[in-house]
Amino acid sequence: MREIKIHIPDTLDLNDRDAKFLLASKLYELGKLSLGQAAEMVGLSKSTFIEILVKYGVPVLNYPPSEIDNDLKDARDHSI
Repeated sequence: MREIKIHIPDTLDLNDRDAKFLLASKLYELGKLSLGQAAEMVGLSKSTFIEILVKYGVPVLNYPPSEIDNDLKDARDHSI
């Protein structure tokens, strides 16, 4: 894993873990990281990461509406 250094103003009350979580959650939300990768980046289990995502209002399921529509159409086409 690559390591980067970020300078955060002292006036911002943000510890290292919170900063990592914010970055990991945003990258997950954007689809740049899987749930497992994002949780690992912060050093949390997937279930704990999900719990925190929910508390912060970050969508846990990144499923584009177009894919939902396609899946529903496929289900209708294959129903008995």
